[in-house]
Amino acid sequence: MIVVSGTIRFSPAALETLREKARVVLTETAKEAGCIVYSFGEDFLEPGLVRVYEEWESRAHLDAHVKSPHTVDWNRSADAVGYLARDINVLEIGSVTPLD
Repeated sequence: MIVVSGTIRFSPAALETLREKARVVLTETAKEAGCIVYSFGEDFLEPGLVRVYEEWESRAHLDAHVKSPHTVDWNRSADAVGYLARDINVLEIGSVTPLD
């Protein structure tokens, strides 16, 4: 399993302009082969901060996602409004067990 986790920071005004693009990429990505979880969460305490969390069946699925038209469009739109910061990591998970 592949996990993508991190944060993206925009100005609050820039984030507001991206809401519809975010809805599209979230909706379309959920339909992709290999997508287990794909979510963005706006931080309640830090305006403009978006927490990113994704789970993929494999690296190949993630690589295909990055090239998908809706992801390319999202990245172009986010680049156009300007990131203030971006810190996202890819983790390769060897095993998963439930938290008791």
